[in-house]
Amino acid sequence: MAYADRLDSLKLWTLEERRVRADLIDVYKIVHGLSAIPFSSFFEFENSGRTRGLKLWKKRCHLDLRIYFFSERVVSLWNCLDERTVKSASLNCFKGNLTRLRSSTMGQLFLDSFVR
Repeated sequence: MAYADRLDSLKLWTLEERRVRADLIDVYKIVHGLSAIPFSSFFEFENSGRTRGLKLWKKRCHLDLRIYFFSERVVSLWNCLDERTVKSASLNCFKGNLTRLRSSTMGQLFLDSFVR
């Protein structure tokens, strides 16, 4: 049985999807103060006033090395999440919302654009 078929039959996430999910969970913990890592050491909120309250500011990268840092690679992922997911009441609700997004058509397009 092929890898993709086994994942489908067991309803498991691919390795890339699990990495994206783990990164987003870490960002949720940092943004909501559930981590020992202070928010200000990695991120800043977008202050343009025309976006939802928890959108992160994307810094410019001039070096390829910086593009792959955690704080740089997750900002686009986080900013693409819907407001319901970002403002989840608890970590378990956030995880459930990520699963909901994955199973929806829009969520699949979201994951495909960043995973591949």
